[in-house]
Amino acid sequence: MEQKETLLQYFEWYLPNDGEHWRRAEADASHLAALGFTGIWLPPAYKGHQGQADVGYGVYDLYDLGEFDQKGSVPTKYGRREEYLSAIRALQANGMKVYADIVLNHRMGADACEEILARQSAGHDRNQDISAAIPITAWTKFTFPGRGGKYSDFQWDWTCFDGVDWDDRADVSAVYQFEGKDWDDQVDRENGNYDYLMGADLDMSAPKVVEELDRWGKWYLETTGADGFRLDAVKHIRASYFTHWLQTLRQESGKPLPAIGEYWHRDADTLTYYLDQCGQVMRLFDVPLHFKFHHLSTANGGMDLRELFQGTLTGNRPAQAITFVDNHDTQPGQALQSWVDRWCKPMAYACILLRQEGTPCVFYGDLYGIPHDHIAPAEALPKLLLARKYCACGGQTDYLNDPDTIGWVRSGENCAMAVVLTDGSSSSKRMCVSAGMSGKIFVDLLEGRQERIRIPENGTVDFPVNAGSVAVWIPETMAEQIHLELKSGGGLR
Repeated sequence: MEQKETLLQYFEWYLPNDGEHWRRAEADASHLAALGFTGIWLPPAYKGHQGQADVGYGVYDLYDLGEFDQKGSVPTKYGRREEYLSAIRALQANGMKVYADIVLNHRMGADACEEILARQSAGHDRNQDISAAIPITAWTKFTFPGRGGKYSDFQWDWTCFDGVDWDDRADVSAVYQFEGKDWDDQVDRENGNYDYLMGADLDMSAPKVVEELDRWGKWYLETTGADGFRLDAVKHIRASYFTHWLQTLRQESGKPLPAIGEYWHRDADTLTYYLDQCGQVMRLFDVPLHFKFHHLSTANGGMDLRELFQGTLTGNRPAQAITFVDNHDTQPGQALQSWVDRWCKPMAYACILLRQEGTPCVFYGDLYGIPHDHIAPAEALPKLLLARKYCACGGQTDYLNDPDTIGWVRSGENCAMAVVLTDGSSSSKRMCVSAGMSGKIFVDLLEGRQERIRIPENGTVDFPVNAGSVAVWIPETMAEQIHLELKSGGGLR
């Protein structure tokens, strides 16, 4: 059976700060493999400036994987170093690749301040200075006293950074660019230049910074055995830097090291431009498609479904598109909140799991729920995952020709699948499955429709769907197999 790449983001923002997540991942490994996942994106594993309360994006010490007493704790939010390494081994032993979350843009929680000359940048246009160079007190000295030089004796000071957003002397928050420094180029053009995001912003033109990150990358791979990377906030880092970093690590490790970049932008052309800038050394999350799903879930039936995949990275560069419905940034309460409503989740997941284009990445909060916000798991998700595992194979024929009802057919050698969805009233789609399915009984795996459809000799039949939902029609024998697997625990935890 063809193994299709299926990824899982194995965390959500409001996981408890109990230091148990790496243990959960290890215990969950066989279950995740049974659902058909081939790759697991684990959260940032290094110490953040809030210690055990840090989700991982406020990076303090890249070398501290939950080993040193720093920022008020030894473990990170997710656990200790040895538990992280054990979880990676367990996931890999079950046939899955591990994607490490890599945050290189900034540092937070410095150990000491420095007096620096800096110019204040205009908030709307970072290319404009709105003050002359003035002395500020910036948190830029990282000495890592709790680690004591183990693994690396490199210490960070202001010369490693371009700027900060806090002057401790004046008790003022603003974007300050250090005198003699320039914002990095090859970044997003929002705010004129979007190099600066938060904290102390790394200067990717400084040779010592590049050399230290090369050393760290090699150490991290040798230490963890990770298979690939999820790269955070790539729009804020010069594109050519990642070309260098990834090619260097691939050459030194002898591993392919697949990489997935997070470039948060609604415009697919911006994403394809970035891919070309960095030499196509990574794939990108299909942010435009996520916003299509969000619009679908909030448009009250007013979206033209013929346009669902238009203007997306999946439509433009399917081989380089990582598709997703939601993630830790889009979930309720987060800065990029754009949550896809519950009723729409099965439709959206059918679109990323059951089609040829793109590589899907499922969200932990959809698979297991988000107790913090009383959000239950997306009930249809285990069925859709197993439908991808067993039925989403062979060629694809699209029927994307109606504003309210669309569908597609997958025709493999031993199986076929017809998917139809609508954001309007109950409907049907006349579609043709493989002639080899003639005489077979098809049922709706999601059980929204109870009828049984016998495929005629020519393979063409009307496949119905309930109002505002999706139906996944597969051979009855395969549906029984999937239901049996779910009942025996294959889709449950």
